[in-house]
Amino acid sequence: MLKPQFFPSVPRLYNKIYSALNAKFAEATGCKAWLVNKGLAAKRANYAANGAVTSGCYDKLIFKKVKMMLGGNVRCMVTGSAPIDKQVLDFLKICFCCPILEGYGLTESAAASCIMDTSDPVTGHVGGP
Repeated sequence: MLKPQFFPSVPRLYNKIYSALNAKFAEATGCKAWLVNKGLAAKRANYAANGAVTSGCYDKLIFKKVKMMLGGNVRCMVTGSAPIDKQVLDFLKICFCCPILEGYGLTESAAASCIMDTSDPVTGHVGGP
């Protein structure tokens, strides 16, 4: 309803979204299952090769519905408060077609003392200060 452009959240919610998406993709059968698997494989390979999280064809055919889960306008997602699995982050990046930044810092002192750069394709670290 609000169609946010920025989506900050915690790993627990991202893990629930990851599980729901995997379950939804697993329900697909026949041609739809083939297309979903092909799209995921192509986007994973593209992300590993050059860090791109978008694909014109697959985004319109498959991942548009996934993006609409959050309103369709999300340009950046942020997570913090606890570590999150690399596999979950990479999967959500290609499904939501936007970067997900992982940050580190205590809320009481400096909420984002370290955060990833938006152009950094390496997952599993929180970036520099």
